[in-house]
Amino acid sequence: MSDKLTTGSRQALVTGANGFVGRYLCAEMFCQGWQVRGAVRSSAQLSDGADVVAVGNIDGDTDWMDALRGVEVVVHLAARVHVMKETAADPLAEFLKVNLHGTANLARQAARTGVKRLVYVSSIGVNGYRTDEAQAFSEQDTPHPHNVYAISKWQAEQALHRIAQETGLEVVIVRPPLVYGPGAKGNFPQLLAATDKGIPLPLKGAGNARSLVYVGNLVDALIACAAHPAAAGQTYIVSDGEAISTAVLVEKIAQALGRKSRSFYFPPALLRVVAALLGRSGQIDRLFGSLRVNDAKIRRELFWTPPYTLAQGLHETVDWYRNSMPGR
Repeated sequence: MSDKLTTGSRQALVTGANGFVGRYLCAEMFCQGWQVRGAVRSSAQLSDGADVVAVGNIDGDTDWMDALRGVEVVVHLAARVHVMKETAADPLAEFLKVNLHGTANLARQAARTGVKRLVYVSSIGVNGYRTDEAQAFSEQDTPHPHNVYAISKWQAEQALHRIAQETGLEVVIVRPPLVYGPGAKGNFPQLLAATDKGIPLPLKGAGNARSLVYVGNLVDALIACAAHPAAAGQTYIVSDGEAISTAVLVEKIAQALGRKSRSFYFPPALLRVVAALLGRSGQIDRLFGSLRVNDAKIRRELFWTPPYTLAQGLHETVDWYRNSMPGR
């Protein structure tokens, strides 16, 4: 865990406070003595001591003044994320509206109201969508955003650095890989459910290596980035610290669930052909492709280590799945 600085009664604004990561972050910051204000699009109840401010839709015209009053640090989680069934005529424009223009607008208003630091949660997709077996993404890599979501995140990073130079606002960028944990949505709970139900999965040939980050580890890193003086102006990649293949991940999930893994071998090359015919190549890339990261920088500069191991994170996630699925 990072060397915690004394936070006293410092006030933080967390955007996207009622989201998956936001709820954990608000609760943990409050436990560590921060005064926490949560920004949401519409009124919602948050526990653990967080005040709630509804700001409406996030774009270049959002009024953040009430939310920012008295705030020293902003952690910006709110974003337009991956859309499985995109209906927008111009998807990039929709992503830029929220992730670029909305972020830049927030940063400029934050600087005007005296906010000292803005921690921006970006995406490892800014680096690219996959690595080879010997490669691990680092902060020094030339960005290669691979889709409209990642492009919007990369453009937001650049805009924040420009605003920092113009205003003196301290900006910290954090690029996480896949975030998992209790309450996660998307592919991870689907993998839990499939393994729990004993659905045969053709994943035994997945000899890839993927870095993950447990939500508790990401939250701990974000608080370090909010508090540590050395974080100002930096970009950090975070992870649990070990990469794992999809095949091994399924085995570990099955063990934690007390189930027998029904994963079987199917030639990956042939599986990719079938996936392409079905229009599901992206899903196969996520299951069989590698995406490893090197998080040595945040460990070295902020003296940060993840408080949870991968095994602990998986255990917590499986426990949540059990408790949330009555009668399973």
